[in-house]
Amino acid sequence: MSSVAFFDPASPRPYSSETLLESALPGTEASVVRIADALNAYVVQHNRTKASGRYLPVDAIPNVDQVVLIRDSRALKSVHEKFPAARIFLWLHDKVRPGSKRGRWLLSAVPLLQELAVTIVCVSNSHRRDVEATLLPATGGKLIRVVTIYNPIDDRLAPDSTAVDSSKLIYFSSPNKGLAFAIDAFRALRSAIPGLRLVVGNPGYKAADCPRLAGLEYLGPQAQSRIHSEVRSALCTFHPNFMIPETFGLVYAESKALGTPVLTHDFGAAAEIVNDPEQLLPVTMGHRAYEGLARALRPRWRALPALLAKRLGLFDPYIEHISRWRQGDRPMVGPDPRFRLTAVAEQWRDLLATGP
Repeated sequence: MSSVAFFDPASPRPYSSETLLESALPGTEASVVRIADALNAYVVQHNRTKASGRYLPVDAIPNVDQVVLIRDSRALKSVHEKFPAARIFLWLHDKVRPGSKRGRWLLSAVPLLQELAVTIVCVSNSHRRDVEATLLPATGGKLIRVVTIYNPIDDRLAPDSTAVDSSKLIYFSSPNKGLAFAIDAFRALRSAIPGLRLVVGNPGYKAADCPRLAGLEYLGPQAQSRIHSEVRSALCTFHPNFMIPETFGLVYAESKALGTPVLTHDFGAAAEIVNDPEQLLPVTMGHRAYEGLARALRPRWRALPALLAKRLGLFDPYIEHISRWRQGDRPMVGPDPRFRLTAVAEQWRDLLATGP
């Protein structure tokens, strides 16, 4: 395969293979590390000042044949100027919808996307449909190639003999993806099921504002190995997110691989990745109305609205599912071959080896 560089113009901190092993790392960066390492590719970061193996600062970029730009279409021009002969890919991770801020960024890049024959890589079919819908009005009949390649998980992730604690739920996503609502729902869950615990982990970059609450355990940012050990022993990954849609949802794929079901909402790519209606709940008008009113409140001030919502039955579906799963009806899950690193890396090799 020709030489390849992944260029990250957006990550708030430099990262490398060692970061993935030793400390907290969000899903996009973790995916970049896994794929770049599997392909023996360079990773160039806008804020890195010192090289670490193949992880390089901008001024140390070697000549490469292909560049994979991560996330931000606004950097297409500078990437092309730096590598005028390189073939360019745009690997999107964030939600892109018609009319959104990122949608406008992508639309403004359409002439360059067409001129350079850039292939856009999306991380789920749900994600790809939104990107295609955003591009459609501006392509002028000249199509832009958009493909789906799922984010990867470590091939070694699999269920083991860890005992399941039926009183333990875990949340290990970014706190802006519904943590405050998850805590509100947990208040109702613990009231109905005394002794229930919610363990909260964090992939880093965004701080969580967790109130003092019986049964709530906040781990803070942790390396993936620590989070995975906590997930293995949990009854389920509790992720009632309907605020920021997952374009992939590493939390879902990793939970499945570890043998732990997820309780979440049919929102974003969740249905595609979870692939089990038993683990999905609909997003109702009640959910949206409640969060619209409570969103501006600090988590510690949401206790009263949460109590009123509980009395109105908003949290009953969570209580019903958790109660039933505790009684032996817990879904059986395992690794999904669609997301295995070996399979995903091979799709990247095929993409990089084919013509535009």
